[in-house]
Amino acid sequence: MSYVFNPEGLVRDCLKELTPYHSVAYPGVIKLDANENPFDFPPEITRQMFAALGPQSFTRYPDAMAEELLRELALRRGVPADHIMAGNGSDELILNIMLTFGAGNRVIIATPTFSMYGIHARVSGAEVVEINREDDFDLPVEKIIQAGDGAGLVVICSPNNPTGNSATAEQLTSILGNCRCPVVVDQAYVEFGGADFLPLLEKHPNLVILRTFSKAYGLAGLRVGYLLARPEVLRLLHKVKQPFNLNTFSQLAALAVLRNSGIFARHVEQIVAAREQLFAGMQQIPGVRVYPSDANYLLFSTNYSASDIFHGLLGKKVLVRNFGDPLLSGYLRVTVGRPRENEIFLQSLREVITTLGENIDE
Repeated sequence: MSYVFNPEGLVRDCLKELTPYHSVAYPGVIKLDANENPFDFPPEITRQMFAALGPQSFTRYPDAMAEELLRELALRRGVPADHIMAGNGSDELILNIMLTFGAGNRVIIATPTFSMYGIHARVSGAEVVEINREDDFDLPVEKIIQAGDGAGLVVICSPNNPTGNSATAEQLTSILGNCRCPVVVDQAYVEFGGADFLPLLEKHPNLVILRTFSKAYGLAGLRVGYLLARPEVLRLLHKVKQPFNLNTFSQLAALAVLRNSGIFARHVEQIVAAREQLFAGMQQIPGVRVYPSDANYLLFSTNYSASDIFHGLLGKKVLVRNFGDPLLSGYLRVTVGRPRENEIFLQSLREVITTLGENIDE
């Protein structure tokens, strides 16, 4: 008996329509596209990480609950350990949240924002409702509240990726008080600016905060994230969490980073200062509109197509972020790099704009 194997026929329509996340590697460029920490990882902390390894660190399963890491986080964030859950990057935690509260429900997402919220929501079988931000990318609070009536989840990013602006405590309090569902606030970039909403957790049982070690703490390559929520929320999330989701080495690395947080605090200060210098430099380039940011990146547009600017910069070995989102078709995002990298970016942007202007004049 012969048959034609058609795996696509077994897959939900919403998955067929998804475009897989794909990151193209460009060797030999100044990499200012992924909001990574531009500093080399401190060698003294690397030595501490390896010194903490034991003879069975790799042959035994990791601590399933990352209990030592949770205790350290609890101490430093001022919340009980039973309010924290660690994950294999924020991506895993976002998927867990979607599987727990989004599956079969409506998920409200304030857009434009981090694309993985919508992707994970659709993977989990949720109905995605996108609420467009205002013209200045501010949160449309009343529209979110209206859409959140009967929803399973509301998702907000603050500081928002890629726009860089932050929600206010008043805005978030209004949403929390009027939406009878978990309200997830992704604060991956809060170390660089904007309001920290952790103090709201005590009064609002539906608040879920996402944090990461990937940005300010320079552990993007080891994938460590965590969320803060009330125990009644975490009990449900643990039902879908993978049993050994965070590997031993990543747990040790996160502990070492927390115990040397002063080094990274100094890095953050330098990045914030560089961000303001970069912002001022971009404002001086004719035809460039750059948006204020509380994060470690800047959103900008020019009088030319984003694609032309992107490829012009790439031709000069400078990589920035171009978007596939129609809401961001005219925009690019540049990560704050080291001072010399920022200087090269500014000079390259000036040259690309000048060349594009000359080509139009011809």
